[in-house]
Formats: sequence, C-alpha cells, structure tokens
Amino acid sequence: MNTRITQLFGIEKPIIQAGMIWCSGWELASAVSNAGGLGMIGSGSMYPDILRIHLEKCKAATNLPFAVNLPLLYPQIEDHIQLIIDAGVPIVFTSAGNPATYCKRFKDAGIKVVHVVSSTKFALKAQEAGCDAVVAEGFEAGGHNGREETTTLCLVPRVAEILDIPVIAAGGIYNGATMLAALAMGADAVQVGSRFVASLESSAHEAFKQKVVSAKEGDTLLTLKEITPVRLIKNEFYSRLAKAYEQGASQADLVELLGRGRAKKGMFEGDLIEGELEIGQVSASLDQILPAAEIVDQMMRECKASALHIQSLF
Repeated sequence: MNTRITQLFGIEKPIIQAGMIWCSGWELASAVSNAGGLGMIGSGSMYPDILRIHLEKCKAATNLPFAVNLPLLYPQIEDHIQLIIDAGVPIVFTSAGNPATYCKRFKDAGIKVVHVVSSTKFALKAQEAGCDAVVAEGFEAGGHNGREETTTLCLVPRVAEILDIPVIAAGGIYNGATMLAALAMGADAVQVGSRFVASLESSAHEAFKQKVVSAKEGDTLLTLKEITPVRLIKNEFYSRLAKAYEQGASQADLVELLGRGRAKKGMFEGDLIEGELEIGQVSASLDQILPAAEIVDQMMRECKASALHIQSLF
C-alpha cells in the first residue's frame, strides 16, 4: 500500500505500533517492523541504560525502520535524546509536551518527527513546529488521552482537512475494517496500541494481557483528568479512585492515591488488583493473543477485503 506515510518512513504497510509504556520493548518493535509496519519502542517507562539496551537489541533484530516514542515530560529527556541520536533512530514520536522545544534538534540530526495530538489546536501547533506528521488520537484510545474527549471519528477528518502534513489516525483501531475507515477519513496510516498489547511479543505481563482479552464493553473509563487523563480497566484501584471522586477528592488527594509506579505494577508486574491497567475501548473486541506479524498481516487482509466490499456497493 502506498501512502504519504509509507513513503515518508520507508515502510511497506501503513500500520504503526504505538509506543506504549511497559508494553513496547525491542521484541515487539522489531517484530512489527519486520512484518512491514513501523515498530516503536516506548521509552517513557525506561531509564537511559534500559533504553540503550532496547535500541541495541532492536537494531540487531531488524534492518528496517523503527521508531521511539518520547514523552516530552520525561525527567531524563536529555539522556534519551542523545541516545536516540547516537543510535541513528530514523523516526521519533513525541507526546505529552511541546514538540517545538526539540523538533529542530531531531531534524538537524536527520530524524523525522511525529507528534501525538488530541485536538485540532495542537495539530496545527505541531505542524507549525516543523513536525513531519501528526498522530490524531481519539477518545477511544488507551493510556494517556485528551481532555477534550473528541472521538476518532470526529478528530481525524478535521485534522486531515486542516493540515498539509500527513496524519496518522489512532484510537479504536484494531482490525482491517477500522483501518479502512481511518484511511477513508483522510488518514495516511493508523497507529495501533491495544491490539499490540495483546501480542506474543508485547512486554506486558501475561496476566495483564489476559485481562485485556477478557475485557467487556464498558470495562474501561477515562479518569484522572486533573493530573493526566488516562483510560483504565476497572479494578479495585479504580474503585478506590471512583470513591475518592465521590467524596470530593482534591488534585493533591488524587496524586497521593495514585502514588508512583502504579502503571508498572499493573501492566508490567501483573498486579490486577492495585495496578493501573491502561488500555483502549477496543479491548472489548479482542479475544486472542497473537504474534505481532499475524496481527499486521490480518489487518492488511481485512482492510483489502473491506475495501472490496465497499466497492461492490456502488
């Protein structure tokens, strides 16, 4: 498939694996890249020495392009930036901050820059900052989300209409039909997170993967807008969070309740009771843990079949 994103990144298929904390290590990133998509290392949960190992192993496992997701609020961001530049990573996806701060530095090093946005306002700012593309991520997505609660169906067409640079759709995309819908709305590629969490190569804990594929409709909710909006699977921790809201908890109360390392506890260590379980609404549509390459191939087959079906209606 030939789109502006496949041309920009030098990849075969317009499927980008999201850089999810605790789930997106070198094994998943290299597997997706080797399958023709764009794999991504999620550096937000990694100390610099850990990121260095993942970069080295990913480069050894694939000779195809891969990316690194870099949250701009990461406390040791300078160390990460230097590691990314020194490793010759071709593409960086930035999030949670202002891309203008680092965009020129990456581009001067020959690195393509993509920024994740949840609104048209920030999409325009990313384009003005010099980003090569944006990810327009809708309300359905897992992990950290936008406060506006704009759905993918509303966000992607508008962003595609107002921007000159390529647009990658994210949020609620997990199969070929949803991929085709995103392309029909003007996207040049799709970014897929939750579907790849439930993959063999994902670094998520097996207990968390099983929780994801057993989730039902309505099992996830967006919360913690006062800190950083995040979509979570309901569990005992979430129940305590909901009770705190009912009792009028302040932002400071919520920060204290959240504590530190709760996402790691849930997603990486498999504590389904006290952990933070970040996942998208599409978890209700997932029922299998599959190899990453099979996910990519299945999405492409389904996308083509869906396109042929739509064509037959006219």
